[in-house]
Amino acid sequence: MSRHVAIVTDSTAYLPPRTMERHSITAVPLTVVLGDQALEEGTEISARSLAQALQKRRPVTTSRPSPETFAAAYRKVAESGATGIVSLHLSSEFSGTYDAAVLAARDASLPVRVVDTGMVAMALGFCALAAAESAEAGGTIDDAVTAAEKRAAGTSAYFYVDTLDYLRRGGRIGTAQALLGSALAVKPLLQLNDGRIELLEKVRTASKAIARLEEIVADRAGSAQVDIAVHHLAAPERASALADRLRARVPGLAELHVSEVGAVIGAHTGPGLLGAVVSPR
Repeated sequence: MSRHVAIVTDSTAYLPPRTMERHSITAVPLTVVLGDQALEEGTEISARSLAQALQKRRPVTTSRPSPETFAAAYRKVAESGATGIVSLHLSSEFSGTYDAAVLAARDASLPVRVVDTGMVAMALGFCALAAAESAEAGGTIDDAVTAAEKRAAGTSAYFYVDTLDYLRRGGRIGTAQALLGSALAVKPLLQLNDGRIELLEKVRTASKAIARLEEIVADRAGSAQVDIAVHHLAAPERASALADRLRARVPGLAELHVSEVGAVIGAHTGPGLLGAVVSPR
């Protein structure tokens, strides 16, 4: 068994499976409750099934992993020969996942550092990758945590949604902001700030909002070496077109990931989501 610092995250990091396998990153699944069915994100419900349910206005909620689920994941990692674990999770403003991980870490058989990254989607995924690369280079738990926190501090996430209704229903954005967007018939651009979703700008049409999203991301990237992730839900053409334009506009682009978000984030944003994460190296 190899002796190493292991990286654990959760299913909302949306890392490509091959990337997770290459870096031996473990993802603990959150749960999507569809009607009376509780389904694990990533294995038991697809983003497409979730989008179809939302379009039919079926009731959808989400829930955190239990502390027992985290405990089982930590035991499995310990059995692989890890000397310690860095457990990196989505913003505690969105979910109780961080709290569940903290509870499990108290009784783990090896040291576990649990980090609330304040991030979500590939903004979280880039933090997990930074931690994994630090550990692979022989870094300690502290080194891996520092690498993740440094990546989080520099990472920005922006996204467009067709409507704020899903975020309002899930309590992820204020009712007043959601109602304002609906009353003015505007298309909202949002950002992740201090672990919370905030309204960034209001734009009159979808096409203008997406053009503005591209402009914001390109300006944020500047000429630095950056990784970018483009996310969508049931909008692959939008995502592909945005990715192509960013490839042409961002001179320091290192890696660009294009992926559909999973069911947990999709449940709170709704179909039509188009998001972009900018993460300087």
